[in-house]
Amino acid sequence: MISFGEKNELPFNAITGHNTIWLWVGGYTCITVSNAGTQRTDVCSVISHLFGGTMINENQLKQLLSDLESDRVERTISISKTDKFCEVICAFANDYPNHRCPGYLIVGAKDNGSLAGMTITDELLLNLASIRSDGNVLPSPAMSVEKFAFPGGDVAVVEVQASTVPPVRYRGRVYIRVGPRRAVANEQEERILSERRSSLVNTFDSLPVTEANINELNIRLFDEYRAQTVDTEIIANNYRSTEEKLASLRCFDLQTNKPTVAGLLLFANNPRFYLPGGYVQFLKFSGTTMMEIPNDQLELSGDLRTVLDGLRAKITAYNSIGMAEDEGFRDKTLPDYPEWSIRELFHNAVMHRDYASTSPIRFYWFQDRIEIQNPGGLYGTVTRETLRRRNSYRNPVIAEALKAMGYVNKFGYGIQRAEALLQANGNQPAEFEIDDKVFGVTIRRNNA
Repeated sequence: MISFGEKNELPFNAITGHNTIWLWVGGYTCITVSNAGTQRTDVCSVISHLFGGTMINENQLKQLLSDLESDRVERTISISKTDKFCEVICAFANDYPNHRCPGYLIVGAKDNGSLAGMTITDELLLNLASIRSDGNVLPSPAMSVEKFAFPGGDVAVVEVQASTVPPVRYRGRVYIRVGPRRAVANEQEERILSERRSSLVNTFDSLPVTEANINELNIRLFDEYRAQTVDTEIIANNYRSTEEKLASLRCFDLQTNKPTVAGLLLFANNPRFYLPGGYVQFLKFSGTTMMEIPNDQLELSGDLRTVLDGLRAKITAYNSIGMAEDEGFRDKTLPDYPEWSIRELFHNAVMHRDYASTSPIRFYWFQDRIEIQNPGGLYGTVTRETLRRRNSYRNPVIAEALKAMGYVNKFGYGIQRAEALLQANGNQPAEFEIDDKVFGVTIRRNNA
């Protein structure tokens, strides 16, 4: 029995293991289904029938193996050079030749296209797939991973879709394909990628704000962020204009000569002037209802780092820490809430909220619980049932910035990590309230 989910999801590819198929939907989703002896070709035909997908098949793979390496294909017999894999994936995502077609990394084939007689393990497949969400290639690439078995040996194929928000970086460097080799993009090549994004942009945080101008941005804050995001050698050898530097990180639109939504949120002193809902409403109540007058209230606004650090200060101030008996007659500290669970859920609200809305993020601290609510319901392929195992980014530039600045460690695991921390601390599971306009979460105080 194979369960594929809803028919309106994006096309996906599969990895076949011994008893399991891992499915990556549109490069954003990971689910597991039972293989139960189903032949791989049957899986392909079912997927193609249900979703109209264009999964690479064995004949197409054989053609790629027989052709010379090009700017869309790279072959390797290495199974441990993660840096090389990431550089290749980054380059394919940037699609500098502008094919608007996938690129293919083929592991298990020699340079001349002959098979190396390798055995592709599930561990290698999962390592390759984890590149999508480990936060080193930013913005996260849309990619699929698949295993093919031939008489002459196995191969693993990584199919990488062209990004709609270039330039894509791996550890601060923009990699591109120049014929059959990869290279670090120079200033002119980065500018071409930045300008191309304007015609491909499809997320709100990448849109230019036509009423704003570059003087709204705090360039000192941007330079600090750039130092965290771009390789130091690239910065040292860079002579681009400020506008071009901002554009390379999707904070400025070169065609309109205007800051983007993300640029204002990250670096403007007063983004609320252009984005009225771009703030956090913090209220602290001594009781359990909103009928009482708050004993602390604050509107957290300004650049995103100031907002995040301001909320963290409130968490530190109000998260009481008690003592509980541990093993061996020793005491252990036990906070009302695990700090990182609160922060993970709040950062999730910042990443996924609808910034076109005039409503703020609401952070309400009651005597017995914390409620966090953000405008904007579930996005993309995420549903109530798949909330903990799928991720689609309404604001990919903001998500990238939170990762670069150290506020999130890995994409797609925030809710899972928060719930694990709550359980370990003795708190009840998080409670979610979701509709098409609002995403809310409540966590209960630990009364131990």
